[in-house]
Amino acid sequence: MKYLFLALGLLSFTARAQTAAPVAHDWLIQPGPAKARIDQSANGSDIVMSNGLVRRVFRLKPDLACIEYKNLTNGQQLLRAVKPEARVVLNGIAYNVGGLYGQKENAYLLPQWIDQLKVSDSAFHYVDFKISPIAPYLQWKTTMWAGSKKDATGSEVAFRFGSSLPALAGVDVYVHYAIFDGIPLVSKWVTIENKSKGDVTIDQVVNEILAVTEEESAVVGKPEEMAKPNGLYIENNFAFNNSMRYGLSDQATHWKVDKSYTSQVNYDYQTPCLLEVHPKVPMGTRLKAGEKLESIRTYELLMDSYDRERKGMAVRKMYRTIAPWTTVNPIFMHLVSKNDEQVRTAIDQCAATGYEALILSFGSHCNMEDISVENLKKWKDLADYAHSKKVMIGSYSLFSSRKISEEDDVINPKTGKTGGAFFGNAPCLGSKWGLAYLDKLKKFMSHTGFDIFENDGPYPGDVCASTSHPGHEGLADSQWKQMALQKGLYHWCAENGIYVNAPDWYFLDGTNKVGLGYREVNFSLPREQQKILNRQNIFDATWNETPSMVWGFVPLTKYQGGGPEAVLEPLSEHLDAYEQLMMQYYGAGVQACYRGPRLYDTDETKKTVSNVVSWYKKYRDILNSDIVHLRRADGRDWDGIMHVNPELPVKGLVMLYNPTGEKITRNVKLPVYYTGKGQSVKIRVKEGMAQSYKVGRNYEVDYKVEIPAEGYTWLVVE
Repeated sequence: MKYLFLALGLLSFTARAQTAAPVAHDWLIQPGPAKARIDQSANGSDIVMSNGLVRRVFRLKPDLACIEYKNLTNGQQLLRAVKPEARVVLNGIAYNVGGLYGQKENAYLLPQWIDQLKVSDSAFHYVDFKISPIAPYLQWKTTMWAGSKKDATGSEVAFRFGSSLPALAGVDVYVHYAIFDGIPLVSKWVTIENKSKGDVTIDQVVNEILAVTEEESAVVGKPEEMAKPNGLYIENNFAFNNSMRYGLSDQATHWKVDKSYTSQVNYDYQTPCLLEVHPKVPMGTRLKAGEKLESIRTYELLMDSYDRERKGMAVRKMYRTIAPWTTVNPIFMHLVSKNDEQVRTAIDQCAATGYEALILSFGSHCNMEDISVENLKKWKDLADYAHSKKVMIGSYSLFSSRKISEEDDVINPKTGKTGGAFFGNAPCLGSKWGLAYLDKLKKFMSHTGFDIFENDGPYPGDVCASTSHPGHEGLADSQWKQMALQKGLYHWCAENGIYVNAPDWYFLDGTNKVGLGYREVNFSLPREQQKILNRQNIFDATWNETPSMVWGFVPLTKYQGGGPEAVLEPLSEHLDAYEQLMMQYYGAGVQACYRGPRLYDTDETKKTVSNVVSWYKKYRDILNSDIVHLRRADGRDWDGIMHVNPELPVKGLVMLYNPTGEKITRNVKLPVYYTGKGQSVKIRVKEGMAQSYKVGRNYEVDYKVEIPAEGYTWLVVE
């Protein structure tokens, strides 16, 4: 009875615990035997991808088409109809890739219908396939602490398609799939190779077309008003807009209607049950003879539950699997410096307190765009000094929200002039200035040995109508080309072991951290308010993101206004607030930007900072593990979170806070299911003696705890 929930994943967490039948293992708790395989069926008619958690099947003849997509953890069949494998728009004409024709009922697909399906009118037809192990997407490296340095493993298949049309002679389309070990996750992307003698304009690539079972049936209603399928979480590497949330940053996932589905309940055929993945803005890029283009990469994670925590854990497991660089999590300070001596002092303070890195914050005197001999030498000397103290160093650089010149800024297609970009005025990354900016950053980091790059305002998706910028040909390809340039910088950083903070969703292309989401002017509020608001921000940000993926903020000096009641300096005079703010962030596994000129001002302050950092390092593994959300801060009663990891000796660590002015005693229900412990657990308060507690039917432990007034406590689960 240990793993009780999975079979009936569509029930609530509590209901599952009470009614579900036991299963062999839960992939979110035990790795299990979920090894990915791609095989040809015994009769040669199908290609089967499976890892015991998900299965996707493709019929090879008379043309290639996906005929099954099943969640093996709950038995849910996602596919209701056969569609083309992809769609490409070449030289202004749309062509389907693969697929079969003749399915008259589109609400479901019966196996006995498949042999009756015919070759469709697709322009590209299946030729052959090749199976291989998954190759790492990035050749990344790091010397920093990381929760995992293991690249994803699994199997990959590439289906090749060709065309007999004269206009498409020499153009090959490859549809790639990857299936991963240990997680119900499939990835898909398309590559196009131009083996002809002329250029081909690729206006658009729709790399995924899936007729998915609808989430709800509504007689009337518009697609945007109806629920999207819960069983399929989609993420791709084409996301931007500074929202610091993937769902709002995604620029390529489209839930569309399917007019061929004539038996749907909606009278106007408006049910959102057709998934297509492609950039909102057409790619419009020219592919020269002998060149190859890769589309967006789509990741499809199959969900077995409506429970928010479980769904979030699945997404977090996906990031750890496909983007392990997101688990890198150095302890860093944000320095505001005016001179080199302040940098050396901050390096010394970092070394003395256990901090691992120093970032020159905005407003500091480091200019990464200055690649003069003198500037490069100065910062190399400072980097060498930091490294001699075993402290890493990096700097902030602003890209998008600034005006460069009429020649180099984004040209608004509506006006033919600068202005009207995402941030008002912004440079074009494909302009002479933009290309030089990228080269300068690489030269600065290569020469100085900087370990960290903080890129504020990375490319936010601006289109540019200029026809004179060397990095793109015109308006049509301006977004695709600029996106490729930004990704190229982050790939280069990852390959050179340079850690990247960026307030935008480039995680799948090498960035390490994004802001957890906060309103900057809130840091001008009194410290007591900041404590509660910070805990709310942490709580809200960590449903889908791991602790290592987000950063918070602790302004040590005046920031965005505010009086003496808002700041921590002098640090020794506000030591209680300083210590609790550190514990709130470190206790969540979240690094904050401690922004100011110093980490401590007295020996007592130094000791406090050192103690917190030492505590964090002692429990670092569990503190960087998944968060179970217990109670959101509201200022009225206790609030808290619980870290869980069944693979560690410390199975859980609980952080509990009391915002009231009096000590409180509360019975807190601790959900221990994701610790992997089903019968009993040992719990201790801080470094005290552990006591055994029985786990109830709901996989909860009733625990009586005291929390000091306006303070906190923490528990260890073993």
